[in-house]
Amino acid sequence: MFELTINGTVYQFQFGMKFLKEINKKVQKVANPDSPDIKQNVGLQFAIAGLIDGDPETLVDVLETANKTERPRVTLDALYGFLDNEETDIDAVCEDVLDFLKQSNATKKVTNAVVEM
Repeated sequence: MFELTINGTVYQFQFGMKFLKEINKKVQKVANPDSPDIKQNVGLQFAIAGLIDGDPETLVDVLETANKTERPRVTLDALYGFLDNEETDIDAVCEDVLDFLKQSNATKKVTNAVVEM
């Protein structure tokens, strides 16, 4: 389990199947040009690319989604404050999250494939 301490509170982040279902719904692509009504959920691939690029907006989205099933719940304001803090190394947090995505049963295959591209 991935944890971050923000403003003295320890938050846990889960990168399992519930996370995968939620993050994947955020981006869809047409699976086959001949059947435009059939769409494939590919949010994880886009999130991985954003984390590789060190995109803070993607990082917030991933962390918020990974914390949805956990207690305590992290707020967007807490995440924004954490990332706005000059002591926070956003690139290091992105790398830590990518490392967890590489290890989770639900996300490791896709994560490793995207990282290797």
